[in-house]
Amino acid sequence: MRIYFDHNATTPVAPSVVEAVSRIMRDQFGNASSIHSFGQTAKAALDDARAAVAELVGGQPSEIVFTSGGTESDNLAIRGVAEASLPSRRKHLVTSSIEHEAVLNTFIALTKRGWRTTLLSVDQSGIVDPEELKNVITSDTVLVSIMQANNEIGTLQPVRELAAISHQHGALFHTDAVQAAGKIAMTVHDLGVDLLSLSAHKFNGPKGVGALWNRRGSRLISTMTGGRQERNRRAGTENVAGIVGLGTAARLAAAKIATDAPRLAALRDKLERGILARVSGTLVNGDRTTRVPNTTNISFDRVEAESLLIALDLEGVAVSTGSACSSGALEPSHVLRAMGFSSHRTQNSIRFSLGLGNTETEVDRVLDVLPHVIEKLRRLSHVGTRAHTESGTVT
Repeated sequence: MRIYFDHNATTPVAPSVVEAVSRIMRDQFGNASSIHSFGQTAKAALDDARAAVAELVGGQPSEIVFTSGGTESDNLAIRGVAEASLPSRRKHLVTSSIEHEAVLNTFIALTKRGWRTTLLSVDQSGIVDPEELKNVITSDTVLVSIMQANNEIGTLQPVRELAAISHQHGALFHTDAVQAAGKIAMTVHDLGVDLLSLSAHKFNGPKGVGALWNRRGSRLISTMTGGRQERNRRAGTENVAGIVGLGTAARLAAAKIATDAPRLAALRDKLERGILARVSGTLVNGDRTTRVPNTTNISFDRVEAESLLIALDLEGVAVSTGSACSSGALEPSHVLRAMGFSSHRTQNSIRFSLGLGNTETEVDRVLDVLPHVIEKLRRLSHVGTRAHTESGTVT
């Protein structure tokens, strides 16, 4: 049995999405900018997908800009608003310390170009305090960008409150909703945001396609120069097949959220309770109530996350860690580090993220396998530590 509990990394493409993409690639190859019938057929397919994505987030089709994925959507939102603000001389940007690298690295790049940036902190709940935003935002702030759901720990941010604070100071608000769209019911108007990013492959669509919702009247400058596609907001020939796949996945997600979210929450909670009960030295990272329904992040004392990930994979269980392996060294999770955890805890945590197709039988299987895997790794770790100590390496 192969078990996939890494849906926050990517999701399996739904069969209906595969069929839609295949049909477009086979039968509708026209360029959507062409005025002949082949082009107009492709444009109609784009329009249908645009309506589906708009419906998923509660916006208008004209407010949807198709992109190559979440990273480009984040870049277009942040860089586009920053560039558009230059005539106003407002050059202050705010984000949080636990954002995805697509946001954090974009802020770093803009800092090098003269923008002033502020990172909001989080406590061990993994949630931004709106009071801190009130303390740092100024009349010079042009954009606040706070993710809706964290990719590592799943916590949901108080986006509505943060957006309201931003608007009180004349700043726009962007949310990276890549880990929330398709998992929880939400609309851009309920959230009160001005820009929202999403990516198809996080909710059973194809990789390489995403969207940015840009509220009408929120000015941004295109970060790509070229043709007039996407109402002059994103140049380049549209990826019609991928966009149709995104639209199909959006409709699928919208139809199943009401039933799938509670189902996944029940499976996640069973998995989480079982791990905490059967494995000693385990703790859940982040708030256990204010989070997306499919995600839990658990630290395992005296176990290195990379070793646990590999050991579980050998047992047929795919999970992930927020840490990245670089040059043979396991880097600590910047999210867990920002939450104030010890260096050991930032490197011994595993993310379990469930999704379409996961079953109670799979949860039971993981709960049967995991305690034995942990016991073995801790035993090996103890033997290794004792050997180093006896040789004088550790004092």
